[in-house]
Amino acid sequence: MIRHPLPMLPWPWLVAVLLVATVALTLASVAIGYAPLNLGAAIAGAWSGRDSMDALVLVQLRLPRALLGAFMGFSLGVSGAALQGLLRNPLAEPGVIGVSGAAAFGAVCVFYFGFAGAFALALPLGGMVGALVATLLLFRMAGASRSPTGLILAGVAINALAGAFTALALNLSPNPYAALEIVFWLMGSLADRSMAQFLLAAPLMVLGWIALLASARNLEALALGEDTAASLGVNLQRLRLQLVLGSALAVGSAVSVTGAVGFVGLVAPHLMRPLVGHRPGRLLLVSGFAGAMIVLCADMAVRLLPVQPELKLGVMTALVGAPFLISMLQGRRRS
Repeated sequence: MIRHPLPMLPWPWLVAVLLVATVALTLASVAIGYAPLNLGAAIAGAWSGRDSMDALVLVQLRLPRALLGAFMGFSLGVSGAALQGLLRNPLAEPGVIGVSGAAAFGAVCVFYFGFAGAFALALPLGGMVGALVATLLLFRMAGASRSPTGLILAGVAINALAGAFTALALNLSPNPYAALEIVFWLMGSLADRSMAQFLLAAPLMVLGWIALLASARNLEALALGEDTAASLGVNLQRLRLQLVLGSALAVGSAVSVTGAVGFVGLVAPHLMRPLVGHRPGRLLLVSGFAGAMIVLCADMAVRLLPVQPELKLGVMTALVGAPFLISMLQGRRRS
């Protein structure tokens, strides 16, 4: 059976289409909720500074949720594409190398020791510290060679260790209500997130995006092999450090606010890869937009489902992502 390749848009057109679709889904996320919202009146009230009910719902509930979903999804998508290009492994994603788990554990520590209510930066900083510690351990455990296999094995170990410490914190939690709050937070959600939390995490996510997107040309060279990339002048150690630190920055700050949301960094690059001719450099930006669209669609789905209490976002992405991973593995096995 002959497989015909998918028709490909020119890369700039593809980026433009995905950007417009992401903006449209962000606006749709703002408009969708449990109660009807007069969007025109809400925008007018917010712009004029009037504290009307519509304006308060827009500014304090709908807009932060939509923006945080788009930014977090972009972070997961672009990080997944970068790590898959770095490790040359289609199963790589931020969760595989332990960044997400360590960031979640850092945020859990903030909850556990009561720092979350002490000052506004506590939760994002806890997630960032966890992600950066995981990054340092990752490079320490991978050894001087920094081989893709070594990075994956070290990431699996770090992920398991972060999961064990998170479980220990839950086990030793002196307050059952605090433990329940941690469990709900670990499931991942955009509900009840404020504009202040978004503004704290967004700059860190953008810095991570810059580091990852700046590596596009070097990832193209790395796809030809490490020896070829080195002969073309690519500093492999600096590239690996740039990609892992960028992922830690983007994903750590996102996870510290939203909780752990899995499979987005795995699914988004696989959906976009055929559309860019399997070029790892061009995959970064489009995977970011695809990740944002996936998260926004999943978040709208949890609001539209007639389920109370609201289904957590991490549960929804796992219900979709796990079957996708299984089907992908079966397809690779058949091929």
